[in-house]
Amino acid sequence: MQRISARPGRVSPLHGRRPAPPALVVVAHGSRDPRALSTVGALLDRVRALRPGLPVRLGHIELNEPLLPDTLAALGEAEAVLVPLLLSRGYHVKQDIPEMAAAARARTRLAAPLGPHPLLVDALHARLAEAGWPLGTDGAEGDVRRTGAVVLAAAGSRDPESRVDTGRTARLLAGRLGVPVVPAYASAAAPTVPEAVRALAARGRHRVAVASYFTAPGRFATECAEAAPWIASAPLGTHPAMARLLLHRYDRTLRTPAATTPALASA
Repeated sequence: MQRISARPGRVSPLHGRRPAPPALVVVAHGSRDPRALSTVGALLDRVRALRPGLPVRLGHIELNEPLLPDTLAALGEAEAVLVPLLLSRGYHVKQDIPEMAAAARARTRLAAPLGPHPLLVDALHARLAEAGWPLGTDGAEGDVRRTGAVVLAAAGSRDPESRVDTGRTARLLAGRLGVPVVPAYASAAAPTVPEAVRALAARGRHRVAVASYFTAPGRFATECAEAAPWIASAPLGTHPAMARLLLHRYDRTLRTPAATTPALASA
């Protein structure tokens, strides 16, 4: 029914206004490292700049405020798409986030984690180049192709599907760089970064870079970088591809029938 203003002959300015889109709630893990919170905040600012008018909110699983239940409570009856700022499937995506949303009785849909996806490979490649990975057709790049390799350093999970996702990213990055890329983990899975470095050296790959497969700085990212025998890239952080990927996951979730479970199919 058309809403009528108090003054005769004038239609309320609310008539014809499009409803607000569902909020994009970025769900971060949380970290004791203060750099993580500032990095995630800057990443969300990039998302807002790309999509003016889209409500963009932040919720954490643990360790930092706002916690996800508080973010959902603040949204009230508004619909939201939860996009995990996580790089693979695992317990947080399959259990923690859905349980928090259910407990909050919020109107939410859950997107897939960020990885694997070619946009992540764009960001990883750029971060390696910033750290000193040679680009172009000069002799340095040729040397690296013959004797170099990359360890893709991830947080780690006991969930086998998490390792599958990380392995897919490693293969995508290997195709981009033209060198072997071996997944390694900071916890809960094998090999560790030092183990992967030693295995590559045994294969004659002595110029080994560590690619930081973390969304923000933190203890795991620092420890993995310290194990690099050559160069180590910075975490993915606020790279423009990360902001585009968050929006891609949001848009894809809105296009997916609600009966499906996109969080369990991270293509």
